[in-house]
Amino acid sequence: MQKIVPHLWFDKEAVEAAHWYTSLFENSAIIGLATIPGTPSGDAETVDFQLANLRFSAISAGPYFRFNPSVSLMVSCGTLQEVSRLYTELSVDSSVLMPLGEYPFSQRYGWVQDRYGLTWQLILVDKVDEQNKIRPNLLFAGPACGMAVDAIDYYISIFDSSTKGYISHYSEGEARDKRAQVNYAEFSIGENQFIAMDHGLGGDFTFNEAFSFVVLCDDQAEIDKYWDKLSFVPEAEQCGWLKDKFGVSWQIVPINLRKVLMHGTKEEVKRVTDAFLKMKKLDMAAIETARLG
Repeated sequence: MQKIVPHLWFDKEAVEAAHWYTSLFENSAIIGLATIPGTPSGDAETVDFQLANLRFSAISAGPYFRFNPSVSLMVSCGTLQEVSRLYTELSVDSSVLMPLGEYPFSQRYGWVQDRYGLTWQLILVDKVDEQNKIRPNLLFAGPACGMAVDAIDYYISIFDSSTKGYISHYSEGEARDKRAQVNYAEFSIGENQFIAMDHGLGGDFTFNEAFSFVVLCDDQAEIDKYWDKLSFVPEAEQCGWLKDKFGVSWQIVPINLRKVLMHGTKEEVKRVTDAFLKMKKLDMAAIETARLG
């Protein structure tokens, strides 16, 4: 089971974006649709979907958060044609962050911010089957610049079945911002593979709620554990959401909550929503009591 699910926040385009993204990759599909009633943004449309065997969730909940390059999706491609195809598709009505071309680290690479603002890094790799097709890439910039390795150590200390992989450091004088230490690092949490980097120029953007990570929990003890270890900004605690010490947003939720929201009756969904909207850390027993009415 995928323990951590990347979550995307859109203004109104979550379902539209999910359909477009699933059209671009093999082993992709829409899993389910639901509406969460009565949120501060009104009735919020949600969608669960799969991209290249990696599960995602997305929500249309108003223009409060916008994607930026602090979290992008790194796509490993096995052929030049695949890199070019995805770059062409994702570049429509987009912003180019690094044009498609040959770089010291790859024969073919490009970085684009798509029409919805989500950023994608497309890279040709030799052994494409040795890693996940799509990996979230955390770019530590602004006040978090230089913290990539600290963050990796922190995350693998929290999550079981976590490992630190390959790490490459900036050579002397390569990074313009002296705080930047790591130009590429890999780590895994269970089946989820991640990349982390320090911004060589420092950067002026930060992590925000537009891109968060949902942690699916089996019981209240697990919710309590991750909440206690990850939450660092009290004012960010709401409805199962929190921010960690690096500014990354997480959602700590019971594994069966999405099932209720996707497949429950309208009355169950409303009662459950009314209950968890009043919470900071989610209370599984109280949510189940609300579901039962």
